[in-house]
Amino acid sequence: MTATRLTVPYEHGLHDLGAGLYAYLQPDGGWGWSNAGLVTARDASLLVDTLFGVRLTREMLDAMAPVTAQRPIRVAVNTHGDPDHTFGNALLAADVEIWASSVARDQAEAVTPEIVGGMVADRGRGEDFEHFMRTRFGAFDLTGVTPRPPTRTFDGFAEVQVGGRTVHLHEWGPGHTAGDVVVHVPDAGVVFAGDLVFACDTPLMWAGPVESWLSALDRILALRPSLVVPGHGPVTDESGVRDLAHYLQYVADEATARFELGMDPLQAADDIDLSPFADWSEHERIVVNVHTIYRSLDPSLPPLTVPEHFERMAAWLARHG
Repeated sequence: MTATRLTVPYEHGLHDLGAGLYAYLQPDGGWGWSNAGLVTARDASLLVDTLFGVRLTREMLDAMAPVTAQRPIRVAVNTHGDPDHTFGNALLAADVEIWASSVARDQAEAVTPEIVGGMVADRGRGEDFEHFMRTRFGAFDLTGVTPRPPTRTFDGFAEVQVGGRTVHLHEWGPGHTAGDVVVHVPDAGVVFAGDLVFACDTPLMWAGPVESWLSALDRILALRPSLVVPGHGPVTDESGVRDLAHYLQYVADEATARFELGMDPLQAADDIDLSPFADWSEHERIVVNVHTIYRSLDPSLPPLTVPEHFERMAAWLARHG
């Protein structure tokens, strides 16, 4: 694998990227531990994503306060609708515009704290599932989360002005989800990629198809970014984007070969050699990724619910460790 050149230490908290840009990082970047970003301008700021709950988002906003006191957050962007990128929206000032793709807004409205909490607390799917959900999501507190969906939507592309600074929003999903958005700051050459980029962390392909995600990564590379802030993992550069593309293409090729041999998705996920990515985390996501690829090869394959996906990932992890 190509070594990712880390120009920003992977430590919890707010990091100055230069040119008035900041990344808020949450190691280890695993389930729920997402990143966020801040774009500042003359007298205003744009926030990229909130976090998984009130406490985490409040800590982030407090860390940003020395910067945003003179340049308050006027605009926010949810890069997609997952709760670890939206469940802190209600902490933003009432007059803050929250942008998202139309699809991402629909997803954010559909995923409520009650649904997420009920899934984490589900005790009817066996010990493996309970252990998985407890160890992956037990640290998150959803107390006080008030849903606040995006207030401004777009499809394809939008240009946002923040304090005289131009920010580009590109809807380059489906990939991780159906409505993924990339935030590009052209005058700085920096991309806040949301979950279209996972760095040193196994990606999760809820939506696919893989060809669409790979196309999105090509588009990110075409921007020639100096830095890429991923949705999860350390700040990276073009090498991290290429590493992710390598994983996706590798899994697509391996899954397709096993599909042609007649293996079912679970057999394929068990059989694929992940040693080229041994230093990445969350290997159990291979189960979701293979199932998504199989559904593109055979549209008659029924979709699975999110709890069913988690149940299968828990079982995979119990088998493989």
